[in-house]
Amino acid sequence: MLNRRHTLLGLGAVAALAATPVVATEGRLNVVATTGMIADAARQIGGADVEVTALMGAGVDPHAYRQTRSDIAAMTRADLVLWHGLYLEAQMEDFFRGLARKREVVAVAEAMPKDLLRGHDDYADKFDPHVWMSPDLWAHVVQEVARALTAARPALADRFAANLERHLGELDRLSDYGRRVVSGVPQENRVLVTAHDAFGYFGRDYGFEVMGLQGISTQSEAGLNRIGALVDTLVERQIKAVFVETSVADRSMRALIEGAAAKGHAVAIGGELFSDAMGADGTYEATYVGMLDHNFTTIAGALGAEVPGAGMDGKLGAGH
Repeated sequence: MLNRRHTLLGLGAVAALAATPVVATEGRLNVVATTGMIADAARQIGGADVEVTALMGAGVDPHAYRQTRSDIAAMTRADLVLWHGLYLEAQMEDFFRGLARKREVVAVAEAMPKDLLRGHDDYADKFDPHVWMSPDLWAHVVQEVARALTAARPALADRFAANLERHLGELDRLSDYGRRVVSGVPQENRVLVTAHDAFGYFGRDYGFEVMGLQGISTQSEAGLNRIGALVDTLVERQIKAVFVETSVADRSMRALIEGAAAKGHAVAIGGELFSDAMGADGTYEATYVGMLDHNFTTIAGALGAEVPGAGMDGKLGAGH
């Protein structure tokens, strides 16, 4: 596991860390973030000192998303705009380059050490952007969010650093839970079949073979040849569960199940995973920790492990 006990801010020695983000002063920082995951990081670090707007809500696919007129208005009024980068928001890149000439705009995943990133055959010159699937990798993004907030409001550096240390501790605990809960999945069941290739970093961290029906972008097509090949794999290896995603239509996954059934092999839907978007606003699953808690618990339970029904802290499915 990566050592995350330092911060990019150099203020990790703050002695008294609050149990929740510390209270605000006047003049909240207006932050716009593209994805829910980045927005959650900004809220965790900024606490009551920031007002954060997420452009993409539950079930929204960032690979295909294009800015709306209201998005443009929000971003041009913001003190700070945070986007992911690594070609995740592929349809918006030109817009962000233009906006950066007028506003403070930060691609928070672009600062990650490139030797930690996965390449991909679909995009020879690009990296897999789905780094939030690994809490260890996401810690780098969270630190870059903290750096950007501090640069925008230097007077609040100590507060942001305290919140950062607290949240990094939460990510450590989440990563430990993931390893513990998936350890009960039998080795022969450690195959994760999903709608698109968003879970490569999960597979690398937790010892799973990952098969996505589509590539790392949902914009790539799942052709009949790919569906047929994956059906053959399900049958030959007796894989009993596949997973749908909240931000990707499930029709291709249903085709997989039907194709396997036609060859005499029953495949079930193991559950619905959060891939490129988090849960509904106001729920536990609308936080980064809740999103990954849900995924870890759902995957492990469907593939044969004994799991706590309500997840790491008994919060899954609790609603608001």
